[in-house]
Amino acid sequence: MAADDLFIFSGTSNEPLARRICDYLGVPLRPTSIRRFSHGTLRIQLGQSVRNKDVYIVQSLTRPVHRHLMQMLMMIDIARHGDARRVTAVIPYFAYGRSDKKDAPRISITAKLVAQLIEAAGADRVIAMTLHSPQVHGFFDVPLDHLTSLRVLVDHFKKEDLTDTAIVSPDVGYAKPASKLAAALGLPLAIGTKIRLTDTEVEISSVLGTGASARRAIIVDDEIATGATMIEMMSVLRENGTAEFCLACTHGLFTGNAIEHLNAQEDIGQIVCTDTVYAPHAEEGLARLTNLSVASVLGDAILCNHEGRSVGALFTFWEEGVPDDSSLG
Repeated sequence: MAADDLFIFSGTSNEPLARRICDYLGVPLRPTSIRRFSHGTLRIQLGQSVRNKDVYIVQSLTRPVHRHLMQMLMMIDIARHGDARRVTAVIPYFAYGRSDKKDAPRISITAKLVAQLIEAAGADRVIAMTLHSPQVHGFFDVPLDHLTSLRVLVDHFKKEDLTDTAIVSPDVGYAKPASKLAAALGLPLAIGTKIRLTDTEVEISSVLGTGASARRAIIVDDEIATGATMIEMMSVLRENGTAEFCLACTHGLFTGNAIEHLNAQEDIGQIVCTDTVYAPHAEEGLARLTNLSVASVLGDAILCNHEGRSVGALFTFWEEGVPDDSSLG
């Protein structure tokens, strides 16, 4: 496909990231008109014809989640009925990733429902980043490129003095990505035994691994919402002698009283997140925040798809013990 066939549109949830992706690729962000009527419905119009174009709709499913979800579904539908050659939903943050199983009677596995809605709207492919659990990938029947932000995290932390530092995952659920980060930085790993009690309350009784008593800990997770997990993890590590903390995540939501509670932790040296979530309230109110951009990772994925090349290097850039094609004869 030619470069002038690549059309990128953005909903209202994270237009700054969409513009960074376009700047990285050297293409314009195509115009979109979005109006909200007094009774709550939306009217959306793509500002240019998409006939026979390769279309990418960038939208993070952040608050207000359902309005942003509806925007994305409508934009996908518009592109499909506008005779786009292919429509790809680019979802830097997939809000319903936690709803990946039926853990109580009479509830919806909403991650699967949202996947079906995206497909029904007309998406031919999905690009997502750091889904809350790997099984969400399997809810999609269209191709999904599940990207990681670990590349930008590694580049960031390699610039720092990592003496007597350990990587810490609050639970086994994020242990594999945390172990990749630890291996890339040459640091020991520790894993907490987290049990989630409520949306705002967790319990961590112990920490396992060689990095459990390091002087400095980089606590890494897929997202920071209320901050409860991070604060509880720090409390347990302090008892083991850890004196300084860096909190790192892909999705910096910072909901509820997270900013106030995190600012109160004087031994946090740095909080690192990426721009998958547009959170100006955090940039203004959260001390010691570093916001990294994943525009290059998403941009590379878009370009690889546009040109029909593999995106494997974007989520398997560490060796996994699998032979490459050249060694298979």
